[in-house]
Amino acid sequence: MRGINRLLFGISGLPIGNGQKFNYASGITYLKGFGLDAMELLFVRSVNVSDKNKDAILENKLKNDFYLSAHGSYYINLNADEWKKQEESMQRIINAAEALAKVQGRSLIFHPGFYLKDSKEMTYDTIRQNLSRLPYKGIDYRLETTGKGTQFGTLEELVSLCKEVSSCKLCVDFAHIHARNNGSLKEYDDFAKLLQYIVDELGQVALHDLHIHMGGIQYSEKGERNHLPLEESDFNFKACLQALKDFNVKGCVICEGPRVEYDALLLKKTYETL
Repeated sequence: MRGINRLLFGISGLPIGNGQKFNYASGITYLKGFGLDAMELLFVRSVNVSDKNKDAILENKLKNDFYLSAHGSYYINLNADEWKKQEESMQRIINAAEALAKVQGRSLIFHPGFYLKDSKEMTYDTIRQNLSRLPYKGIDYRLETTGKGTQFGTLEELVSLCKEVSSCKLCVDFAHIHARNNGSLKEYDDFAKLLQYIVDELGQVALHDLHIHMGGIQYSEKGERNHLPLEESDFNFKACLQALKDFNVKGCVICEGPRVEYDALLLKKTYETL
């Protein structure tokens, strides 16, 4: 699945199902039968792919022609005050990439860090230096746009990093951008402007291999608060999907929120009718 020639749709973490318990391997089979194409493994608290479960995950991934990504640790800050914490963050990224490679996953998504007391320029330089030291393990390091003003990770910052660090690519979280700017993504043109910016800065190739997060979101002036079901939120997913279609975006859309597979299927079916 190295070259994806369409837009895939999937979920973050395990499916809800109908009360049954899932692991990654059984979740893949269930989601494929449900009509979805992808899953983002959650390494947010610990890397939970090991020698015990990797074979079953890989077998079901290959059997179902399924796309796997992973979300890295919540405890990554490549701009931490202490050098030791920066090194620990680097190691968390490397450990996650190695685990994802065992199941032939494609993309490791993570938030690079926080500004803390540093200027935006200083934060950028520190994070860039650390990212450029990461060993390339055949996994794309996907820098995710962030949902709060205290977090490093505007689209402009991440696009600039992708230009400078060859192992890094984008993860555009539309819900985070919407929340960070207090509900800025309202109309079709708001989404189109973002995609045009990516084309202008990184070329069409970036839109032909884009990782996307989408979902309903609650926010305040300070940014993201929590995820909501799509239809209970003000996120204009139809306009977003129309822009993705018009810009011929390829890659993967991961749905986040309390109704994961149901909202992901809503996104896929809506996209197919456009």
